[in-house]
Amino acid sequence: MSLQDRLDALKADFEGGKLAFQPSQQVLDVMHRATAELIASGQALNARKAGDKAPEFTLKDPDGHPVSSTELLARGPLVVSFYRGVWCPYCNLELQALQAALPQIEARGAQVVAISPQTAPNSRKSQRENGLGFPILSDEKSRVAASFGLRFSLPDYLVVLYKGFKNDLPAFNDDPAWVLPMPARYVIGSDGVIAYAEVNPDYTQRPDPAVLFPVLDALRTSAAA
Repeated sequence: MSLQDRLDALKADFEGGKLAFQPSQQVLDVMHRATAELIASGQALNARKAGDKAPEFTLKDPDGHPVSSTELLARGPLVVSFYRGVWCPYCNLELQALQAALPQIEARGAQVVAISPQTAPNSRKSQRENGLGFPILSDEKSRVAASFGLRFSLPDYLVVLYKGFKNDLPAFNDDPAWVLPMPARYVIGSDGVIAYAEVNPDYTQRPDPAVLFPVLDALRTSAAA
């Protein structure tokens, strides 16, 4: 089953009231409105894209060790996934799909990191529960997400809804601002140039990791030429 098939099944179960939390139509309408408005804003179109120079970053892994994009890229291409947080089941399915694809990604000479605004304990929980062999780096105040053009502020009506869910983003992220990154996945070449970019303001839509393989193959071929 592809990643999108799994995401579609999750969405159908959630909206069909088949999960533990059964949303009202009013709740669904609010969530759909927020997604539609983020799409209509056009912000995703202005995010970093293929051909752009990727912003450099140094972030801490869940154990507090600094991880530098420059050092990672010295070893080969880098796959970067921007991850909303442990509380997002759609994001967790994506991490699981990336983990399943990790051997094929690494066989092509690349590494994987996820970047999230959440705190280190939440990242450790994400790594443990999703069985990850790659790190989730803590993006304090979503600064790196902002440098990629991905950070956005939740509208007030969605903040009210999240509070009703007891989904306390300021606590998850140790940041009083109600902000998140748009889900995004990048492949950055060793030269620091973005070779592939996927940014979608609809968090229920994610490409299968297999789309990365031809990109990584092309980078490997060009490096060997």
